[in-house]
Amino acid sequence: MRVIILAAGQGTRLRPYTNDKPKCMVELCGKSLVDYQLDAFKVAGVTDITLVAGYQEDKLVRKGVKKILNPDYAITNMVSTLMCAKKLFDGSSDVLITYGDIVYEQRILDAILAAKADICLTIDKEWKRLWSLRMENPLDDAETLKLEGDLIKELGKKANSYDEIQGQYMGLIKVSADKARELVKTWEGMDRNADYDGKDFNNMYLTSFLQHLINLGWPVKAVSVESGWLEIDTVEDLNFFNETLKEGMFDLFNCGA
Repeated sequence: MRVIILAAGQGTRLRPYTNDKPKCMVELCGKSLVDYQLDAFKVAGVTDITLVAGYQEDKLVRKGVKKILNPDYAITNMVSTLMCAKKLFDGSSDVLITYGDIVYEQRILDAILAAKADICLTIDKEWKRLWSLRMENPLDDAETLKLEGDLIKELGKKANSYDEIQGQYMGLIKVSADKARELVKTWEGMDRNADYDGKDFNNMYLTSFLQHLINLGWPVKAVSVESGWLEIDTVEDLNFFNETLKEGMFDLFNCGA
């Protein structure tokens, strides 16, 4: 198993906490977001880990963890960052892709590592609980995710009703060794001048790329979980989870005051 952590972004919505460090190094209950992930990988016995860094990359150094740079981090988005590491999709190993600003319990990681599929991703079936804690109206932020059985047919669009959300994308994806090379070739064959959910090619979201694969007929499997994770997008998220985790209001980690 090979892991790629996407950690190039500037985290502008987390300023001033990201003024001098990458988003993934912001601390939650005294521990950086990326270190929660690295600890989970250690427990799972996963040692082949690469960080794709950009903003404040000199601050992002971890023993035994490789680093690849996205020199264009300021003008590109997730997929471009991922493809800075395309050499790792050589077909010799399954590849796990994870956002750098999420934190998850061990059981979440174990679930996707155990899943058998060409490409799969975790979805939170209890997503509304987390979104309701973070914001007054979850529909303002949550995106569509539609299933047929355990296969995802749509994701990443603006949701108009809860009926369009059968789970929430979490930013944790696994690609099999057999499909790794094809994934990169598919990206290389995409129209550089097309519009991808309102973004140009270099700034497309990872959900847009996944939807492109689905539209091409790739069977993208959902690995369903219930809660046990969080994402830190804003200062409000950080302050909220720092307080609720310490107070035991949100039972995710042992994060006592």
